[in-house]
Amino acid sequence: MLRKLTFFACLLCASLNAQVTQEIFESFKLQERRDVKYYFPEDYDKEKKYPLIVVLDGEYLFDQVVANAKFYHKFHGMPASIVVGVEQSKKSIRLDDCAFEPDSGLPSEKAKKFFEFLGMEIIPYLDLNYSTAPFKMIVGYDITANFSNYWLFKENSLFNAYVNISPTLAPEMETRVPARLAAFDKQIFYQLIVEAEKNKDTPRILQMNQAIKAIDKESLHYNFEQYDGADHISIATYGLGKAFDNIFGMFKPISPKEYKEQILTSEDPVFQYLENKYQSIEDLFGFKKTVDLNDIMAVYAACRKKEDTESLKPLSDLCKKEFPETMMGFYFEGEYYEQLGEPKKAFKTFEKAFAMDEIDFLTKEMALEKIDALKADFGY
Repeated sequence: MLRKLTFFACLLCASLNAQVTQEIFESFKLQERRDVKYYFPEDYDKEKKYPLIVVLDGEYLFDQVVANAKFYHKFHGMPASIVVGVEQSKKSIRLDDCAFEPDSGLPSEKAKKFFEFLGMEIIPYLDLNYSTAPFKMIVGYDITANFSNYWLFKENSLFNAYVNISPTLAPEMETRVPARLAAFDKQIFYQLIVEAEKNKDTPRILQMNQAIKAIDKESLHYNFEQYDGADHISIATYGLGKAFDNIFGMFKPISPKEYKEQILTSEDPVFQYLENKYQSIEDLFGFKKTVDLNDIMAVYAACRKKEDTESLKPLSDLCKKEFPETMMGFYFEGEYYEQLGEPKKAFKTFEKAFAMDEIDFLTKEMALEKIDALKADFGY
């Protein structure tokens, strides 16, 4: 009996630790069972918040989306995310799930039920049982890409980001999508990915692209990518990485280009750039991001380059909070007092920095050099 209990306990632990799980979801809305896959980050923590990515055509796109999500998270391109993939290939059920009326272009009766299945069953289930963030993204291809656009017709879009891969457009979609995108004031990311090879939908997709490009709203983040060499089949494997890069761009650490073109050229205080960046991340994704050491060092370098003494004080306060065991906060504060012409405060602050842990390029030797220089100049 004990052996059986141990075996089942091991199975339970393996299930809890698994990154990808699969279940048969009993849908009240559809009155049928649906195969659904879930990916949870390896370091999933219920105390943290995770964006949710919904993937249609789950049999084909789920693994690709998960691979991109893991890669971009590992290299700081995006927050760790939960991915749900809805499988739709059996008996070509995707054609029923995403069908539209040929005259109106609106969802068929079955498609309306599938719409409710996703919005009123799958997503609420994940929101209730897991620590999801407000930020939600949907990925679709061909007819499922067209279907994802129907959420734009709601007064408040359920999704913040749309990845449309070579959509098979319903009637009037080339005008309806731009009109709806223009109506929203909330931050919307819309990625349109198409092949260069022409098909019957190409003229309308290009018309839609031109209409969306003409929308002048800061809240709309639109990107259009057309790939040479791709056909309607292979396009499903193109562009996902670029889409993730566009959508989660602000989440990435400050790049050399960003440093040169945005921070150094800005007339605002250097620290304000860092403050605005992280506030924008919190506003968009619904949770606070831990401040990257890379970003701290970029702002510090800009403070020195632009001789922005005043930004050193809030930067030092932030470092004391984010890296409390290290000398960074007190070292930056010491430089602040030094540049203000307050050597006594600078001396005491560098002494505190010397007593703490080294980090990045900041060493005890550097703090000691500051202390010795102040002693020589002012006799402390």
